[in-house]
Amino acid sequence: MRKKVAFICVHNSCRSQMAEGWAKKLGSDVLEVYSAGTEEYPEVKPLAVQVMEEAGVDMSEHTPKLLSDIPTEVDILITMGCNVVCPFIPNSHNEDWGLDDPSGGPIEDYRETRDLIKEKVEDLISIVKKEE
Repeated sequence: MRKKVAFICVHNSCRSQMAEGWAKKLGSDVLEVYSAGTEEYPEVKPLAVQVMEEAGVDMSEHTPKLLSDIPTEVDILITMGCNVVCPFIPNSHNEDWGLDDPSGGPIEDYRETRDLIKEKVEDLISIVKKEE
């Protein structure tokens, strides 16, 4: 049975979207993947979409979602490092990845964040697989 994982951020426009993209691409066999934010935002950051595309992950159809758009309970809750009080959804495991937001920075910052998120998603998938 796949574990429900939610990646949560404030705007759901960059880091949590990248995490969703990686988790769906790399872990769809063990994860049911969601991402959401606490505040409305008009679009996923174009540079986030671009750097994920460079890595072979298509996020062109992704749109920011709110907490009300995803399940009210998940197995794993991952917050990105919001620098605010991160939201809480009932879960059996949660962690904060403490990632800096590359928004407003150069594309290199987005690439660095993309690669860090990929590593963290791969670690998460391997932990979930060991628990099976």
